[in-house]
Amino acid sequence: MSTAGRRTAVVAASSGLIVSMIGAAAPATAAPVDNESGKLNAVDLSAVTAQARQALEAAPAVTVAADAAFSIEQAQAPVTVTPAPEPEPEPEPVRTTQTSRTQERQSTQSEAPAQQEAAVEVPASAYGSSIVSIAARYVGVPYVYGGTTPDGFDCSGFTSYVYAQVGISLPRTSGAQGSVGTKVSRDQAQPGDLIWTPGHIAIYAGDNMMIDAPRPGKSVQFRQIWQSNPTFIRVA
Repeated sequence: MSTAGRRTAVVAASSGLIVSMIGAAAPATAAPVDNESGKLNAVDLSAVTAQARQALEAAPAVTVAADAAFSIEQAQAPVTVTPAPEPEPEPEPVRTTQTSRTQERQSTQSEAPAQQEAAVEVPASAYGSSIVSIAARYVGVPYVYGGTTPDGFDCSGFTSYVYAQVGISLPRTSGAQGSVGTKVSRDQAQPGDLIWTPGHIAIYAGDNMMIDAPRPGKSVQFRQIWQSNPTFIRVA
């Protein structure tokens, strides 16, 4: 091998490149190295020319075919690929409830009867004040079971007698009297209305007062309404 060939091999080794030699025929052979001074353990770049000269003198000859092909391999730095962020999911559409005009009209129509019923008031009795005045005449009449005259009254005998004075006929018993007329609320009650509870009947006198024939040993009198939930009845 020529001196120029040896220099080329040394320079290639000192530059950090890998040289692959592919022979067309047989692979290259090298003589065994006996001299330790021929090894390039460390290369000083500032003195590379002198070291190359010494290596050329001691390096073994390498025979390379004339038609050999050379390739240079260089380590590739790893490439890190950052994946693109996934797209955020689109928000679901908000569904709004729409009320049709037909539904609104139906709702208004269904509410109208209830409002009309609440506004209806029972006409006042034409005899209200007269009934109370007539009943007051019999204050002090004793209670008599089954009594229907001023000699003695029971509760239903007293109310039927007073109402008869204004031309209104009532059934004989308290239970039957509780089924006549029109029921009104306590707020709408007026003097002269009947006050019914199971087993007893009286006449409303106004201001939470009533007049009745209470029970044996008592007499017709005005007193406070004592029932917790009485039924008020208006008889025209």
